[in-house]
Amino acid sequence: MKVAMYYANNNVRIQEQDVPVIGPGEILMKVHASGICGSDVMEWYRRDKVPLVLGHEVAGEVVEVGEGVSKFAVGDRIAASHHVPCFSCRHCHRGHPTACDTIRSTTFHPGGFAQYVRLPKINVDLGTYALPEKLSYAEGSFAEPLACVLRGQEKIGIEAGMNVLVIGAGVSGIMHIELARALGAGTIVATDLSPYRLEQAERFGADATFTPDEYSPEKFREVCAGRLADRVILTAGAIPAIQQGLDSAERGATVLVFAPTDEGVRFPFDMNKFFWREDRTLTTTYAGEPADHVHALDLIAAGRFRAAQMITHRLPLDEIQQGFDLVAGGTECLKVVIEPHA
Repeated sequence: MKVAMYYANNNVRIQEQDVPVIGPGEILMKVHASGICGSDVMEWYRRDKVPLVLGHEVAGEVVEVGEGVSKFAVGDRIAASHHVPCFSCRHCHRGHPTACDTIRSTTFHPGGFAQYVRLPKINVDLGTYALPEKLSYAEGSFAEPLACVLRGQEKIGIEAGMNVLVIGAGVSGIMHIELARALGAGTIVATDLSPYRLEQAERFGADATFTPDEYSPEKFREVCAGRLADRVILTAGAIPAIQQGLDSAERGATVLVFAPTDEGVRFPFDMNKFFWREDRTLTTTYAGEPADHVHALDLIAAGRFRAAQMITHRLPLDEIQQGFDLVAGGTECLKVVIEPHA
């Protein structure tokens, strides 16, 4: 089978590997759609692990089941998550399954940018989901990224009428805008360097958009009748972006850090300034749990989340380098989906 072996953002090579052999409790999935995630192009995060096959936003077809598998059968249409919690550790029992050690160690083999992947037993049992009949495989590949967005917004508690600031309007920011609008948020403001992304932010529900140079907390007040943001979502890791987000948080607000900085960056945090604004919360989220994946698929199937409209490029595996170039460049695309059998 063909796989896309990642060496660097500008060096993704099509190679041949044997189709994975599955064991008891496992599934062999034919990958029909695999989205390129922003984390896939974080070279500094990958450099000590290359070469490897990336890709974790996957949907496809069951082509073989191992002994003991009863939940799925050959021909079933599925989405799968690479990270699944154990549901038995102290983190899981305390309601924090994405803090589980297991969720940070599970994966599937060799990776979603391949024609076939082996889903281990724990992934089959806890992290594989039937695709609703009306969804395409490309839409199904949004289960994992939307689950992450859902996890973030569930943690910070976006409620009807809340004013929301989204810093960074790449695909993660756009997904947050779309979901916040679906959840009944009040005014949504977005910022980004790219005019293209700002256009997309308005298309998916932002009431006002600004470049970082144009934006200020005062601009937010002008848009929101004198109020600052009840919820701030940081999908950009640049220091000025983080500072703008913190400065825009209303008293009692929550700020969600949804993206890392570049390697080694330290934020010069003014604790006193944060303290005197009274009762603000700064938090992070990582990944999504199985219930979030199910919820994600339900939202897409119900038409409450427009996944298909976020896909700007669909490419065969042989053209994956173009996909990485687009995502790493980050200006003229939203979601790039690889179709390994196209």
